[in-house]
Parts: sequence; structure tokens; C-alpha cells
Amino acid sequence: MTEWIRWGNERVSITVCLKKCPSYGMVRDVLPDMLERAGLFEGRNLCGQSILVKPNLLRALPLACTEPGVVAALCAWLKDNGSKVKVADSPGFGTASGVARAIGLDRALAPLGIAVEPMGPGRVVPLACGSRIRISQTALDADAIISVARVKAHSQMRLTLSCKNLYGCVPSLFKALYHTREGNEPEHFARMQADILRALPPAAAVADGIVAMHVTGPAHGQPFELGLLGVSDSPVALDEAIVLALGKRLHDIPLQRAFLQAGHPESAAGSQQKIFPFLKPEDFLPEGFVLPDHLLHTSFRPLRLVKSCLKRLWLEHFA
Repeated sequence: MTEWIRWGNERVSITVCLKKCPSYGMVRDVLPDMLERAGLFEGRNLCGQSILVKPNLLRALPLACTEPGVVAALCAWLKDNGSKVKVADSPGFGTASGVARAIGLDRALAPLGIAVEPMGPGRVVPLACGSRIRISQTALDADAIISVARVKAHSQMRLTLSCKNLYGCVPSLFKALYHTREGNEPEHFARMQADILRALPPAAAVADGIVAMHVTGPAHGQPFELGLLGVSDSPVALDEAIVLALGKRLHDIPLQRAFLQAGHPESAAGSQQKIFPFLKPEDFLPEGFVLPDHLLHTSFRPLRLVKSCLKRLWLEHFA
């Protein structure tokens, strides 16, 4: 694995690229310039590097997943820069290949010679919050990761963005276990997800906010034409910018609050300057974007977990 600085006080500024992009047909023209200006991985040469592209493939519902055109445009740019690209996720429902096939991601990636893979087995990693979780070796072996998440409301976390999407680096069976085991303590669950970023290789982020999901989520919310595309070398900084672009307060989003309370150097609690070469968060501020008022917390239900695990094993090995 390349010895890159993940994040820390060494940087004095972070670039966050935000643009208005009203249609997915514009992504291939708009995204490359944003990726160049963002200076991914502190401007290091990506040629020959193993880059894991991590879309959000929650289940076989198009709005619940990252738009295929955004993932394909990112992968095309990476390949043009000589990177070795892998696309993988651990869906909450179904298999990675099955969800990719259902939403058309497999077809979008076919011209690039890329197939969507599952997050493979991993190893247990201790986190600062006290939890021990298993992270896929697919993620740990990458030189770097790019989280590509759709902007969505979330019934448990209020909003799911780039950092929450990295929870998908946990293999599927264990992801379900941790959701039920840790999810009944929302503050701890948010800290656990914040700590995952420390355990991973260097991570950057692309935000698909062209058509977002609001009211509820992450699967069955309503579409909202936000028209936002975002890129940053810092998932934390990009997520904060999107929260502000939506006109919401950082402390009202559990995961953003966890980064602030931890004093993460790339959050608003740190001293690093945020540079916006295109638009600023206040240039968006849409009317009518609704997030859940009351959050639902997952309780541990062993029977439901066992049924879910058995179903997933059947899908992965026999479907």
C-alpha cells in the first residue's frame, strides 16, 4: 500500500469543489475538471495506483443507489490517469453484482472493462470508540478509496453522505450485525462510523446530489432535484459543505456532530481553510429539502438478524 498521509494537521487548506449540474447527461463533461481542481490525494500521481471506487449500492432501487453515470465518469477519469480501478460494495439487500445489474451499473462500466465486486472477507480492526469491527480486505488493500455516494435522507442518521457510505467497506454479514448491535446507541454508532475513516487507506469523495433523496431514506424516500455535484480530497469537508448547502446545521447530523466532537482536523472544528474554487454552500440553499425530524434507532433482534444472514448467504452462493 502506498504510504500516503491520510489526513492531519500537515495541510493548511482543503479544496471542496461544488457545481450545479442539473442533469446526469452533463456529468462526463463537468466531473473531470472538478476532479483535477480538487487535487485528489494531495495531488499525487495516480498512475499505477490501486483505487477502490466505493459507490452506494444499497439495494435494487435506482434512487437508493449512486447514479451509474457518475460512477462510470469517475472510473473513466481514473483509468485515463493510469489507475488500476476496482468497484466494490456490500449492499444492505442482495448482492453487489445483482444490484449493479438491476440499476444498470454493470452496463455503464462494461466499456471500461470493470465489473462490480463484493467487499471480500476482512480482518478485525479496533476503533478509538472502543468497538472492534471487521473491515473488508478489498478496502484495506487499496492504495486509496473514493467514496461515491448519492445525497440521501436517512431515518437513522438523518443524512447519509460520503463518510457514511464508507461503512460499506464492512463485509455485508458483519455490516448487518453491527447495525443491530451498535445501532441502539445513536451517539456511539455515529462515533463508530466516524472512526472507520481512520482505519481505511486515504479516502476522497464524489457526491451525487443531482437527484437527491429526501423526506426519509435511505431506500424509500422521495426524489429531490438538487442539481449538485461535489468533489473533494476530504470526505469530511465535502459532507460538511453539502450539509450547509442544504441549509442544515452540522450539529443536527449525528455523523457530522461526531467529527466535530472528536476535533477532526478536516471538520469545522479544525483549523484547515476550506477553498471553494467554483460555488460555495450558500450558493445552493434549496427550498423544500426535508430531513427526518425523529430518528429511528435499530434494536438488536437476533431472529431477524439470523434470517437476514441466511438469506444473504443463499443469494451470494446460489442465486
